[in-house]
Amino acid sequence: MKKLVFACLMTAFIISLPGCDDDNNVATISIKNNLELGRSYETVLIQKAQLSEIGEEDFSRLLLRDIESGEILVSQLIDNDSDSQADALAFQPVLNANEERTYALFLPDEVEVMPESAKKTFSRFVPERTDDYAWENDLVAFRTYGPTAQKMIEENIKGGTLSSGMDCWLKKVDYPIINSWYKKHVDGTGSYHKDTGEGLDNFHVGISRGCGGIGIWNAEDEILFTSRNFTQWETISEGPLRTKFKLDYAAWPAKDLTINEHKVISLDLGNNLTRYEIVLTGDMIPEYITTGLTLHEKDGNMISDQENGWYSYWQAHGDSEIGMGIVVEDKYLSTYTEHIVDDADLSHLLVHLKPIDGKVVYYAGFGWKGSGQFATEKDWTRYLMDYSERLAAPLVLTIISE
Repeated sequence: MKKLVFACLMTAFIISLPGCDDDNNVATISIKNNLELGRSYETVLIQKAQLSEIGEEDFSRLLLRDIESGEILVSQLIDNDSDSQADALAFQPVLNANEERTYALFLPDEVEVMPESAKKTFSRFVPERTDDYAWENDLVAFRTYGPTAQKMIEENIKGGTLSSGMDCWLKKVDYPIINSWYKKHVDGTGSYHKDTGEGLDNFHVGISRGCGGIGIWNAEDEILFTSRNFTQWETISEGPLRTKFKLDYAAWPAKDLTINEHKVISLDLGNNLTRYEIVLTGDMIPEYITTGLTLHEKDGNMISDQENGWYSYWQAHGDSEIGMGIVVEDKYLSTYTEHIVDDADLSHLLVHLKPIDGKVVYYAGFGWKGSGQFATEKDWTRYLMDYSERLAAPLVLTIISE
């Protein structure tokens, strides 16, 4: 298990191969928004392979400047293939409806530096609290559980957790809280289950899918087969724009199938939804992979927009309210099931996905009324609707030769 320096980012591209001229500019970058809504906090990347005239050392120095405003943008270097060398440069443009903006990709002189980001993403393995893996950005935080927590349950040791569900940590602040919340939990100076102004963890997962965990759905018997805790982890990246990591799971049974699974999970700055890439290997790939949202006390409101690929569950939560959601690209989407039973932690809004070459991709996350970000269920479902629309029409990037 190792920690690498960079992240991997994806977007849509239209490309003209660039060249270099006599000044510091390497290329002009055009970003086009083809939607009738403003766009922000969407991560775009420029691949090193698209800049054939630039070497590794110069690529790692590149910066981006908004040509109209002169502002230098926050960016992040990316390592796609885990060889500790940058393969791409990521940034988050801000565009109005139907707007196109241009940016200079340039090699800075000694006085030009990238501004330090006041906000960032973060993730890490947490051995001091058994062995969680936790991740966050400026809006939300999540965690899931590792093999020591599972072993403690199996050996009847107090403090263990047996779950491959995804837990939500409810933040009120835009700065990182993972380290400080775990510290006060471990040293006994406080508890992240109590809100002292930054938010709290009062989200119950149990054996449920939490917010975006997966399973294999047997419709005939109405059973969701699931893995146990993750067994291995690898931090791929953290930085101002994206954190990314990988979780592996021991082979697990789903009726007559044996499932070999790993997850590649990433969270971008300014996003309420985590991106999940589920990869299954071996000779027995199921027809469908299912992700789900726990229904907790089953007193909330489910909305499923099958046509546009978004699903919501809004409920009372503590002294506030919370919305959970899933968004899926059409190519992976099959159907959904509202599964409500008497057994604790087994009621879910389930979304069934079609693997392509053994892989599915979906987005899952939450919005908490207590954070001040979403006042009503309508605000939350509007966010999911817009997210789905943006996912279906990525920003168009053009690299123009200089």
